[in-house]
Amino acid sequence: MAIRRLLRGEVSGAELEAVARETAVRQNTGFESVRLLEANNWLSTPAVVNEEFFVKVITRQNTILQGLLTTGRNLGAFSSGNEAFFGRFDTPLEMAEHELAATREMRALDVNAPEPLETFEHEGNAVLVLEYLPAFETLDDLDRPAAERVAPELFAALERMHRASLAHGDLRSENVLVTDNSLYFIDATNVHEGAIDQARAYDVACALAALEPLVGPAAAVETAAEHYPTDVLVAAEGYLDFVNLRPDHTFETLPLRDEIQKTVESGANS
Repeated sequence: MAIRRLLRGEVSGAELEAVARETAVRQNTGFESVRLLEANNWLSTPAVVNEEFFVKVITRQNTILQGLLTTGRNLGAFSSGNEAFFGRFDTPLEMAEHELAATREMRALDVNAPEPLETFEHEGNAVLVLEYLPAFETLDDLDRPAAERVAPELFAALERMHRASLAHGDLRSENVLVTDNSLYFIDATNVHEGAIDQARAYDVACALAALEPLVGPAAAVETAAEHYPTDVLVAAEGYLDFVNLRPDHTFETLPLRDEIQKTVESGANS
């Protein structure tokens, strides 16, 4: 946690309270409280205002770190034999505005996401304000029966996004929230326009990586195959090694490869 705070930069208590008070004013309510959230987040300082608004404070240091991570991801894409497709941001406000727009796009597609409220600048930082979901689990908090219940919704939502040429780009368990047995997607990242084929394959690979430890490789691939043709699964297979290098994914690559190959062979023989 200390390393994450060092890399993403500190937002002082006074700065956070000032942001919270400004948020309350802009949302036409009085200021009551603000508290930090200890989330696995390297690119912002997350907090909750009045137990009603989810606020992300994005600093210049966050933008620099996002650029470094983007370079690493694009190198990973090259190592998988594909063109780079991750985009970087020049300013904190660009980061905030992108996530606000992506969240609006997801909701327009009937994909669950917290209600996007606004972005604004405060003392050189960007502030993103979303609806706060007070009671949720992340995907990796679920037991196997619960994960099996939501797995079809995960791939159905992704397929709906991809069909509209929208990619998530940072799909991992921490970015899929579960509340009232429904999935909510957060933290979509910047993907180059026109790179939907690569981004779709990467998203599917990440979804398989998130589900494999929870439901097993066979169930993960079987559920993906209900929503994607085999050529997409094969393309996703090409990203599995890259995804496995990321510290926020822990899964078994070879069993997923085997199940994808079985699915491909089954389709060829049917």
